Amino acid sequence: MSTKSKSEPWYIHAILYVVIIILTYLLIDVAIIEPNYVLKMEKFWKEESRARMINVKEAEILWEGKFGRFTDDIDSLIQFVKTDEGVANLMASVDTVTGRSKNPFINLTGGEFIPDSLYLSPKSGKPFILKVDTTTNVDTVINRRGKIISVDTVIEIGNLWQIECPDGYGKVGDLFSEALKNTASWE
Repeated sequence: MSTKSKSEPWYIHAILYVVIIILTYLLIDVAIIEPNYVLKMEKFWKEESRARMINVKEAEILWEGKFGRFTDDIDSLIQFVKTDEGVANLMASVDTVTGRSKNPFINLTGGEFIPDSLYLSPKSGKPFILKVDTTTNVDTVINRRGKIISVDTVIEIGNLWQIECPDGYGKVGDLFSEALKNTASWE
């Protein structure tokens, strides 16, 4: 008694090979290529956000130099960077000894510094969170007998400042510590 086994048709094997190739490609894409892309984009967003926050820091330092306090109005700050003659002269000037530019603003990862880039975080497109402090100093004058002569209250606005990234890539400045006034959290 002879049993003849019937072989499977060739097109079934061809379809299975095509399915295996497609699944292999999808596995490589999902396991290797896409995570690398995500990591590259995350690194770009982090570097870009931090560069923009450093540029806001430099703008705040220039603002404080001119007005004696910091500002929490990002629109005024950007307008100041765009239109102030002193800022324009500083950006265009060159150190005579070293030949280096005195421009306090760093280039963005995508190219040159653009003042309008100070508005938004590149990842989410949300505005940076810019805050200044309000300090109330109370001074009480007491005579020798312990009687209160006067109470002086001075409210100071804009001695400390902070900018925070809405995407969680850090902050520059601090609202509570004079030592951290212009310090980045990642430094």
